[in-house]
Amino acid sequence: MSHRICAAALIPSGFALEQFHRTDTGLEIVVRPTGKTSICPECGSSTSRVHSRYRRRLGDLPLAGRPVSVVLIARRFRCSTIPCQRRIFTERFEDGAVLPWARRTARLDLLVYHLGLALGGRPAARFAHRLMTPVSNDTLLRAVRRRGRPGFTPPHVIGIDDWAWRRNHRYGTIICDLELRQPIRLLPDREPATAQAWFMDQPQIAVVARDRGGAYALAAARALPDAAQVADRWHLMENASRAFLEAIRGSMRPIRAAIGATVINPALLSAAERLQYEGYVRREETATTIRRRRASGA
Repeated sequence: MSHRICAAALIPSGFALEQFHRTDTGLEIVVRPTGKTSICPECGSSTSRVHSRYRRRLGDLPLAGRPVSVVLIARRFRCSTIPCQRRIFTERFEDGAVLPWARRTARLDLLVYHLGLALGGRPAARFAHRLMTPVSNDTLLRAVRRRGRPGFTPPHVIGIDDWAWRRNHRYGTIICDLELRQPIRLLPDREPATAQAWFMDQPQIAVVARDRGGAYALAAARALPDAAQVADRWHLMENASRAFLEAIRGSMRPIRAAIGATVINPALLSAAERLQYEGYVRREETATTIRRRRASGA
């Protein structure tokens, strides 16, 4: 069964279609509000006295791979309430379809918010450009900050570690819910007092997974004395791998002699392993030269 698509169904609710035409840059839709009254933002009273009309140009969701621009014929109203200090105000729309002073429709602003929340600044800006909704990375980040961070369920098992705003200069703290496997909070620094203040607002935490440093251990012990502290899996594997590699590097000559492989074929190595092997060969040549000169009394 075929269905005909009505152009009026493509515009936000509460508006009527006036014109629809193509331009050099995309599609332009001219709409007008269908409501007869508006609510004064100062006193909350409803009025139908129209003062004047003006046009607003808003970005909207793309259509058929083309950017869409909505030209809204908005109205200014007169407030009829005598004690109200605001005599003239711009029209407010139902369901928040268009917010005051906004340059995008609410549904496009919601898309911008979710792109910024999921991808960040520059990656989201590149992806938005492919979606034919070009916005800058700063606009995406402002949309996320304006709506605020989403709430989170109070965690019971968390992981805490530091991260670099700028390596070797400034560090912050990231806290993750290990049961939901998602980050829930970023702290501005990695000081024990900052982490302790956050811990004190979360008394339900039962397990804290952390690195082997003392700062987070001290904060957790003071704020959550009954919580179990464990070394997180990544640091356990990292420390074990580092200790294993150091032990192997210190015993490479006996190991090669034992397995009968004193010479390594560089063609069988990866690029990273080849760089390490070349550094090892240079060090061995330098050490051999030093031992030879020392034996000869030079």
